[in-house]
Amino acid sequence: MKHSYNIKILVFLLFLILLWDYLNSGIIIKQKLFPQVLEDDNDDKKISIFILAGQSNMVGRGGVINKVWDKFVPPECSSDPRIIRVNENSELEIAKEPLHAGLDHPSKTCGVGPGMAFANAILKKVPNFGTIILVPSAFGGSSVSEWASSNSSLREKMINRTNQAVRYGGKIRGLLWYQGETDTQSEWNMRNFPGEYHKFIHILYKELLHPRVPFIQVALASGQGKSDLLERVRAAQLGMEDIITVDAMGLAVKSDGFHLTTMAQVHLGNMLADAFLKSYI
Repeated sequence: MKHSYNIKILVFLLFLILLWDYLNSGIIIKQKLFPQVLEDDNDDKKISIFILAGQSNMVGRGGVINKVWDKFVPPECSSDPRIIRVNENSELEIAKEPLHAGLDHPSKTCGVGPGMAFANAILKKVPNFGTIILVPSAFGGSSVSEWASSNSSLREKMINRTNQAVRYGGKIRGLLWYQGETDTQSEWNMRNFPGEYHKFIHILYKELLHPRVPFIQVALASGQGKSDLLERVRAAQLGMEDIITVDAMGLAVKSDGFHLTTMAQVHLGNMLADAFLKSYI
């Protein structure tokens, strides 16, 4: 009788343990990936979340020639256990180049972008910054209207994956945005660009529920249409208020005429890090 009672107690305790593991799965994952934050788990500054969105230059085509990536990873873009990414399955993993692998258009080839250089630059400049979670969400060839539409699948996926990252702990610290080349392709796109851009930012903050998150945009270095359309899109970008702008004009562009080279992406990542830290400190 006593033996049967002991077995029931053990089964009940096992059930409680399994239930606790299920309800706290996010905490368990965080402990495995982020051992350095356990000393002060209540300090959400230990984990900083950054969203990377826009189109192909944010995805990164550095090192891609004829749809083949040369696999060259500059030291500034190397992996670090303190830099995590949310992958295509909304799971956390150590980030590495190409950062947008599995997330871009299936017909495109991902190469080096600014994200890893950005994260590494922050950790170099602020060694005690903590852990960085990157949420790569850019999509090659996307127009601003695709991001701004009421039923945008691109924006929905970005928001959902960001919310998944928040579940693991930490706080959204910024959104890095590099988009506009597609909107230089035609007069119609260019005319609609300013209104659609304002609409996108308005909807974005409403859905993110984080109105004070810095929005850091990259002013175009190149376009896919006539030079006057590029300048007009750039003028709309540079005229935006209440956001932070990093100007990519002058950075080296590949022979295709509009994608940044690998080292230009490294330089851009450093520029983005400097812009963020000025707003953060």
